[in-house]
Amino acid sequence: MVVLATKCYIDGDARERALDSLTSLVANDIGDLDVEYDIGVRDDDFISVTVSGADETVARNVLREEWGEVTPHLSAGETYVGTLEHWDDDGFVLDAGIEVRVPTEELGLGRGSATQIRDRFGLVQHMPLTFVYGGDDEPSRLADEQIDRLYDWTRGSGRVNVNSATRGEVRATVNRAGHAKDIVTVERLGLLEQSIVCRDETDPPGLLASIGSYLPAELKCVIGQ
Repeated sequence: MVVLATKCYIDGDARERALDSLTSLVANDIGDLDVEYDIGVRDDDFISVTVSGADETVARNVLREEWGEVTPHLSAGETYVGTLEHWDDDGFVLDAGIEVRVPTEELGLGRGSATQIRDRFGLVQHMPLTFVYGGDDEPSRLADEQIDRLYDWTRGSGRVNVNSATRGEVRATVNRAGHAKDIVTVERLGLLEQSIVCRDETDPPGLLASIGSYLPAELKCVIGQ
């Protein structure tokens, strides 16, 4: 079994649609391999995929590479993926199967409190973030590749980040609001966390205001330079 580092935290029909979407994504990842698989949701909302068959080892590795993995034990100095669960002025708290606090000074994202940094980089709750686990002796920190990726966002044309919706739902919402020509693409961050990449001439706060009424979600802007 592989526990993916992404969550399904919505209910009702939206939950069923999200799991249907995930089933399609997993099929794209490992459907060509000689395996059978079953998808479930744990009590902590992380998604588990039970894999069996001749290619099960390859399939598990593909899923780990694509989604990240939640493991029962973390080793100091190793890199993992956790979801952004809480934040305060002193840092972020990531859920990686256990709560991992990343102090503000270990975020590597410039000046300000952790709350200000979250706003500046458009980080929505439950977004997967890659971190280096510090263990008992050292503080945990965001991984260098994660820091680079977030800084790249601020150097682009701007983004609107969204949670609680699948990539297909976000694309449909942008189209319904009449903004299909105002975006480049919708990047998948997790199952229910997406990043709408704006065109150079598109104003991210304006796009957020336009689509916000269609999405029962948290939306945050990234203002490009």
